[in-house]
Amino acid sequence: MVQVLHGSASTTQALRRAIQHSQASIRALARRHGINPKTVVKWNRRSSTNDAAMGPKTSRSTVLSEAEAGRIAPK
Repeated sequence: MVQVLHGSASTTQALRRAIQHSQASIRALARRHGINPKTVVKWNRRSSTNDAAMGPKTSRSTVLSEAEAGRIAPK
């Protein structure tokens, strides 16, 4: 199985697991792995190592109603 990371992800699932199971300080973990201390805190607080969903919570329709289509002027 191939791991797909979020485009801005600075950690892998293995690193997140290591952070969650470590007893080292936040500062030490951040320095050791070359990441921001806020990232260490974030993964310590989460119960999962999966990326959170990024994007809209509800999908928008790409189909225009007749009223909306009538308002759009052709170019």
